[in-house]
Amino acid sequence: MAVPYKRIHIVINPASGHDEPILNVLNRVFVKHGVEWSESITHKYGDATEQARAAIEAGVDLVAGYGGDGTQHEIANAVLGTEATLGILPGGTGNGFAREMGIPGKLEPAVELLCTSHNTRIIDVAKVGDTFFIQRLYVGIEPEQQTSREMKDGYGVFAYAVSMVQRSRTIKPVDYQVAIDGQSGTFRAVKTYVINSGMMGTGLSVTHSYAIDDGLLDAFFVDTENLRTISGAVERFLNLETSAASEHIIQCKTISIDTDPDQPVWTDGEYTGRTPIEIEVVPAALRIAVA
Repeated sequence: MAVPYKRIHIVINPASGHDEPILNVLNRVFVKHGVEWSESITHKYGDATEQARAAIEAGVDLVAGYGGDGTQHEIANAVLGTEATLGILPGGTGNGFAREMGIPGKLEPAVELLCTSHNTRIIDVAKVGDTFFIQRLYVGIEPEQQTSREMKDGYGVFAYAVSMVQRSRTIKPVDYQVAIDGQSGTFRAVKTYVINSGMMGTGLSVTHSYAIDDGLLDAFFVDTENLRTISGAVERFLNLETSAASEHIIQCKTISIDTDPDQPVWTDGEYTGRTPIEIEVVPAALRIAVA
């Protein structure tokens, strides 16, 4: 059977979480299958997007990122709107998106997948300003950025939930003005999630109701003055099926968010800017190589 992709480019994030002979593995597998391949190495945020765009302009069929969710986020922003396919080589600490797409957790079988599988999955993305995100957007505190290494070592997969509870006790809620599918409202909250894909790098899920190809986003607001929203957020991280974990989720196609005062915005774990923002789902926008 012919290989699914004749020309592949690999974008390597050297700051990723694995210590392994990346180039040796790539060359061994690609040469075995007769795949023409090239690679580039990132040095700063934004490099992966630029390198992926250059490779697509040069005519590659697939661009794969060796790295974590942030690397996949950057490359997806280059692949969108082109004929190229996104490949995933899990090299980060958690690799939540790779898990959700069913990509092998080890490098060599993940490279073999690119050389042997003709299967793809078409997923939604979400657009905020000029940026697209695959998984999630946060407004306010970002648990993955604000959780210390000591807490991660001590609590493991529960660290983000513990961090959320601890920080929610000290951070004051702010005023939100939102419009969800054109319906406006105001309230107070410390944090907002807008979710396309629910799985985090730890394997925990932000929301149970999501589907990455249903044409909808899931919005959830955390209010320290309402213990149900805090418990629901924690239960959501821990994959618990409870009423608190689901009752505050709103599904929508568009959502605009403004706050007083303005708040930081994070997309797929990367700082994006500050409120106000407008978000919309882009259905069936990105093709992923899967098993």
